Amino acid sequence: MKVSRFVFNMFGINTYVMWDPDSREAAIVDPGMIDDDERKALDSFIERNELKVTQLINTHMHLDHIFGNAYVKEKYGLEIKAHPDDNFLGQSLKSQAMQFHLPLQLTDMGLDVELNDGDTIYLGKEPVNILDVPGHSPGSIALYCPESNFVITGDALFKGSIGRTDLPKGNQAQLLDSIRRKLFTLPDDTVVLPGHGPETTIRFEKAHNPYF
Repeated sequence: MKVSRFVFNMFGINTYVMWDPDSREAAIVDPGMIDDDERKALDSFIERNELKVTQLINTHMHLDHIFGNAYVKEKYGLEIKAHPDDNFLGQSLKSQAMQFHLPLQLTDMGLDVELNDGDTIYLGKEPVNILDVPGHSPGSIALYCPESNFVITGDALFKGSIGRTDLPKGNQAQLLDSIRRKLFTLPDDTVVLPGHGPETTIRFEKAHNPYF
């Protein structure tokens, strides 16, 4: 599995494109594009690499991670896949933007397909395992690719930090428990691709993250 990162919007979120190099099947994870330049950057990459986008996945549905959902859904003919416990966030995108005083024209849009703990999706023949990691939001998930040795953690785990838990239905104790049970039990050399900031590894976070 190959993966590329784009940094989009005023929140600096990491949007990932991961794809199987043989079949060219690709997933867009957390499309955060906010304007035409960002949409063009993503589309140009997909066209240049001759990718067939088959999946639209949200690690969670806070506004910065779903700004581009409607665009990607329409352009590539996809269904929005996310955990059902975050559906209320997708359906309240406009009110989320108002809370941050963002004068944007947005469309409330919930999920189409549920992803739950233990589910597996495929890009080509390679599995992507769904791990529940609630706490930052109630429906936060991580995407673990065991054959390629990386995990996309959304805003659950960052390099040297964890996700904020002061937004609606956040819970720090739950988040810490999620990380210990679902992420710190992965192989130590697993590469962590977070929702913001640089990559890290499970080994580094177990040894150096100040929250543990």
